[in-house]
Amino acid sequence: MLHFARWKIVLILLAVAGGALATLPNFFAKETVARWPDLMPNSQLVLGLDLQGGAHILLQVERDSIVEPRVDTLRDDVRKILREARIGYTGLAIDGTSVRVRIRDTAQVDEAVEKLSELSQPLNVNLLGGTTVRTIDIDSDGDGLIRLTLSEQGITRAVSDAVEQSIEVVRRRIDQLGTTEPTIQRQGQDRILVQVPGLQDPQRLKDLLRQTAKLTFHLVCMDMSAEEALRTRPPADCQVLNSTDDPPEPYLIERRALVGGEDLVDSQPSFDQNTNEPIVTFRFNTSGARRFAVVTERNVGRPFAIVLDNEVISAPVIREPIRGGSGQISGGFTVEGANDLAILLRAGALPADLTIIEERTVGPSLGADSIASGTTAALIGAIAVLVFMILAYGLFGIFANLALAANMGLVIGLLSQLGATLTLPGIAGIVLTVGMAVDSNVLIFERIREEARAGRSAIAAIDAGFSRALATILDANITTLIAAVILFQLGSGPVRGFAVTLAIGIATTVFTAFTFTRLLVALWVRSRRPTAIPI
Repeated sequence: MLHFARWKIVLILLAVAGGALATLPNFFAKETVARWPDLMPNSQLVLGLDLQGGAHILLQVERDSIVEPRVDTLRDDVRKILREARIGYTGLAIDGTSVRVRIRDTAQVDEAVEKLSELSQPLNVNLLGGTTVRTIDIDSDGDGLIRLTLSEQGITRAVSDAVEQSIEVVRRRIDQLGTTEPTIQRQGQDRILVQVPGLQDPQRLKDLLRQTAKLTFHLVCMDMSAEEALRTRPPADCQVLNSTDDPPEPYLIERRALVGGEDLVDSQPSFDQNTNEPIVTFRFNTSGARRFAVVTERNVGRPFAIVLDNEVISAPVIREPIRGGSGQISGGFTVEGANDLAILLRAGALPADLTIIEERTVGPSLGADSIASGTTAALIGAIAVLVFMILAYGLFGIFANLALAANMGLVIGLLSQLGATLTLPGIAGIVLTVGMAVDSNVLIFERIREEARAGRSAIAAIDAGFSRALATILDANITTLIAAVILFQLGSGPVRGFAVTLAIGIATTVFTAFTFTRLLVALWVRSRRPTAIPI
């Protein structure tokens, strides 16, 4: 156990030196590290929300915002299928998550059910496992009434898909803010956790996340004025929407969207060359540009409403055909408002409404206090351990302290290179690693003492102490590693941070206890050839 080949010594020393080098950037400012040569490591620990402040928001995907459009689409599909099949019907209406319709001629009920069954075809949700989900259930009472109901399994699947899509949209929106290391992850069936460390304006983040950002272009209905439609009743194919002005102005627009925001490929804030007011420019893809050109060409002289989340941003009159596939939105924006709208349009629309059900804001001063408290606790614990080891084991205690320093360098260096986020639970994991690292050395040294008391020579006792303590230390660390893995799998946020730090600490502890500490002792034995153990 005390013999080391030269190549092993080199590898151990390189590993320890690498850990120290990877830790080094954390002691310098980011500006200083950015000027270092490319060969030097430049990754630093990212401080978590509880250490540098920021915003913590828990979002929930609104189930109704997914169900309602699906039921509306189902009703329209039923109407279309029955009309194409020339099947007479009445009472087509929505009832909760169902669409009911009554067939006039009971002799056509079976034919109607057969035609409508096309809507209830099962969907493959797992190509490898062949799993299918039936999204719509069809029932008939035999007396002409047919009910099509969105299945619970299908709704659950739709919510799950909406969560995954929303995570990507939310990530794109937050990335546009220029923040670093945001945490965006799924939580439960229908929730999304968003943590943005260092964010100075949490309200702006909430405003960005709350908006669905569904952009559509509609022609303004010319059959009557918006005021008259409010007093009486708007035409069946038109609706009244308010503008974003203060006070809001009503607009009567056609329900059918002629162009949608899904065809946008770019959106940027800019300034109007004539008025110098902030505007938002946009550009369509090929198909969107083609439709936009056709619409503007056919409707020169008519107002064209630009609608965002059921609010009219502006309704300019089409002066001439727009064939370039690009345009601009002006609506009395501020510079920040134009920039935020451009961000929303670039990131895309959310597939469902998101509701903020929990929010916390941690101030930078509170984060600084947390860093100070955590650092103080870690220093006190480390100093107490270092002093104890020297008092209890003398020279061997110094070896253990050197191994402990190497262990901390490896832990922090690995966390830095992995881009891990350091939180208060992570600091707790580092402090726990200090205790575990010392515990391994204590087991080895106590075993050496026992072997010496049993009459072995100094070198034989040291060799046997390292050999026989190995099984005990591995057993203790493996059981702790299992606990860390379970915490990581079942936990979230800070719990996962603690688990990652603990798992890395376990690996580095085993390495330093049975390589670096043993190497230091082996080099001392080789140079001194002791006849007594200085413990």
